[in-house]
Formats: sequence, structure tokens, C-alpha cells
Amino acid sequence: MSGLPVETNLIIAFSGRKHGNMSLYYGEASEALNNRMIFLSRLGIDYRDLVCARQVHGDSIRYVTEADKGSGAGSYGGSIADTDGFITDRKNIPIAVFTADCLSLFIYDPDKPAIGLVHCGWRSSKSRIASKAVRLMQEKLNTAPQNLYAGFGSSIRGCCYQVSENFKEYFSEGLSKKEGNLYLDLAEVNTKELLATGVKKENIFPPQACTFCHNDEFFSFRKEGNSCGRMISVMMLK
Repeated sequence: MSGLPVETNLIIAFSGRKHGNMSLYYGEASEALNNRMIFLSRLGIDYRDLVCARQVHGDSIRYVTEADKGSGAGSYGGSIADTDGFITDRKNIPIAVFTADCLSLFIYDPDKPAIGLVHCGWRSSKSRIASKAVRLMQEKLNTAPQNLYAGFGSSIRGCCYQVSENFKEYFSEGLSKKEGNLYLDLAEVNTKELLATGVKKENIFPPQACTFCHNDEFFSFRKEGNSCGRMISVMMLK
């Protein structure tokens, strides 16, 4: 999210394949805790404080407080169940989601300050999880959408994400046809969703590289299957 106003109270990061698998459940997980510790320590985050979700491709978003600190940091079973996004205005609580082709959405309100981090797969995007995150920030934290900044982690893009024809029933944006096949761009879908909530176009930062195209740099479930590891997206207010 280069282009953000210069701040000293925000940590935001997205790991790559070189940082190793960050999931305690998916892929080869034996080194995941150590991978987290190394990656997060460089950001000034204690991996034992991490708040993680047991993601289910739904639209449930959790407001995180000090009571949640460390949920899922040491075991997958300790993650907050049935959740695909977090918001918080509390300091020194690192929130995280895990992806391998799905889109991670980072939301930042510099005025409060407050943050949101959302896991946006196609099912969650179909359920409009991005706008639900913004709405919850409005309701819970009195956030004004026009003050928000938003950006995306790397995900599978419209160049590679082939979907079935029935996706036309789910999405009016983000679909394209190539050689008779239908493709979906999750970043485009969620960008339009954010714009509809009142987030300014100039405050939405362009999506990153395609995880399928750049499988040497990122984990890709579509390319690797069930053995695939996961990247971590993390945010924290200081």
C-alpha cells in the first residue's frame, strides 16, 4: 500500500513463498510456527500475540479486543472459528488472514485510527464481505468510508482464474471471456464493492501480482492442490 500517508502507527505486511508456509493446518506445517516467528519478528510483532481466523469462506467479521490476543497463534484449533475478517481499533494486537490464491483486503482508517483485514475468496466476495467490513467499521468504530484506505495482497487474477458459466449469476463485475472460457478477477470485484461503500478511488491501491502466474513467488492452491501452503497477511496498530 505504497502511497499511504506517512504513518508511524501502522504495520502492514504480506508474506511470499520465500518466507515459508504460515499455516498450522494446510500444507507442510512442521516449520510454520518458526516461519511466523522469523517473519513477524522482523516487523516488531511477537508471533505469540497473533489473532488468527478459522476461515470458512463466509462473511463473518469479528471485532477484535485484547481478550482475543493470541487466538490461533500456537495452534489452528485456537483460531477464532467461522470467521473471515477482523476489525479493530486496539493497539498492539496483530490480526492475520491466510491465503493461497484468495484475496486479502487491508483497510486502514488513519483518523481513528482503526484497521480491517479480510479474506476474500469468491464465496465471501459473492456475499459482499468487503462492504460488510466497511459497514461494521462504521457501526462499531464510527469510521467514515471516505477516509479509508484500502489495498490488496497478491491473489489469483483474471488472467488465470477460470470459473464456470454460473458465476455470471453471482457477479456483475470482474468477469471476462477468453477463448470461450470465463475468468474472474477478485480484486476488481472487491474494488467495485469498496467504491460502492464510499471509499475514494484514489485511496484504493492497485492489486498485486497474480499468485498463479508467479507460483515461484507465491503459494497457489489452483496450481499446487491440497499440499499447498499459505501466505500470511498481517496488520497491527502501534
